[in-house]
Amino acid sequence: MARRTKIYEGKAKILYEGPEPGTLVQYFKDDATAFNAEKKDIIDGKGVLNNRLSEFFMNGLNEIGVPTHFLKRINMREQLIRNCEIIPLEVIVRNFAAGTICKRLGLEEGMRLPRPIVEYCYKDDALGDPLVTEEHIAAFGWATQQDMDDILSLALRVNDFLSGLMLGVGIRLVDFKIEIGRVYDGDFQHLLVADEISPDSCRLWDIETGQKLDKDVFRRDLGSLTDAYTEVAQRLGVLAKNSPAASKPTLIS
Repeated sequence: MARRTKIYEGKAKILYEGPEPGTLVQYFKDDATAFNAEKKDIIDGKGVLNNRLSEFFMNGLNEIGVPTHFLKRINMREQLIRNCEIIPLEVIVRNFAAGTICKRLGLEEGMRLPRPIVEYCYKDDALGDPLVTEEHIAAFGWATQQDMDDILSLALRVNDFLSGLMLGVGIRLVDFKIEIGRVYDGDFQHLLVADEISPDSCRLWDIETGQKLDKDVFRRDLGSLTDAYTEVAQRLGVLAKNSPAASKPTLIS
């Protein structure tokens, strides 16, 4: 393989210069992190599963008219994406109480929220990605009011799509986070869903048993993370039903 120029390396992915202007290659690593990277491990096969699952979700969004950065999957660990300017926010949509909202508001884990709640965190690992309000976002110029209206609309559309998809395979979408990117067409900008959508960025619980099928398995030492992600992929038809969790799972093209 020809040597490529690395653009950025994060906790779970590496971005390389793409083959054409305006593109990047996104590589999914096997690294697993939690608690702002205080807990780390290498989970064999995790990157392969997340690459294919993120492709599945992004393609689904593109098909219903929700724009994403995804162009195509290149191989087992890489996908071609549009280069975009990432707005420095994590956009979190919560359907049920879990994680930090329980600690902040004293809610019981698993409680259904009155409606989907959208929260914003400033993307800065050194600060622990703090929760911010729209007032902070406007004051510091991270996004305009029109951007925020569009981001809210995108987030809720993603929530509707993922909730229905997961419900159909017996999984509860508890919450998820996405990132939003800007692309420019002359003087006009467009917002799109960027980064990834995978069990790394969602909380997914089995509807019948409450079994966790997401990164909480790693956070809480609940078993095999690969088994959990494989279960999600198999239910969605991304991974063949007879394929065991392994470092080289058999993926459906």
